[in-house]
Amino acid sequence: MVQVKSFTFNPFQENSWLVYDEKGRCLIFDPGCYDDHEWLRLRNYIGEQGLRPERLINTHCHLDHIFGNHYLEAAFDLEPECSELELPLFDNASIAASMYGVELQPGRRPSVFLNEGDRVSIGAVDLQVLLTPGHSPGSLSFYNERDGWLIAGDVLFYESIGRTDLPGGDHGILLRSIMEKLMVLPDDTVVHCGHGPSTTIGHERRRNPFLVL
Repeated sequence: MVQVKSFTFNPFQENSWLVYDEKGRCLIFDPGCYDDHEWLRLRNYIGEQGLRPERLINTHCHLDHIFGNHYLEAAFDLEPECSELELPLFDNASIAASMYGVELQPGRRPSVFLNEGDRVSIGAVDLQVLLTPGHSPGSLSFYNERDGWLIAGDVLFYESIGRTDLPGGDHGILLRSIMEKLMVLPDDTVVHCGHGPSTTIGHERRRNPFLVL
């Protein structure tokens, strides 16, 4: 059985996600652990559960979603994977961090890229890659059709949507991504968000003020 576990990290209260199967094969999405204390929480859970992290994936490269990349790279020799469209954000993340008064160790520059239609599979975990830009140029979402859930990064939130006032954001493109890629999924699809609580496609279809016409 596939398990999904979240941790909320860093000053921006970002959700990091572990996805793993019964044999402990593990995907790590958006490690936001900001300091050694937060990294210890994540590392201890990995150890207690007997997990073997195999891939490190960034839904996008805003600073709060890549704070912990360097920890995972050092501990497990993982290379970050993302959309190639996110490289400008990654390259400028340290500058963005200084503007917010926080520190960032960017770690390895991504060189493994994911595209629309790719599949991310390890063991019993099989995810379809969806390109969902708008919050950032190359935001990716990851859909588990078999179990009915989605890791959405900062594209869609509980009764809200991702902000589009940051470099590379576009409100119209974001709404199109949500309507064309996410709102076509079954109503009972659980959406695991980059901030705040999880939700469902059906709830957002009925209650999200940005989507209800």
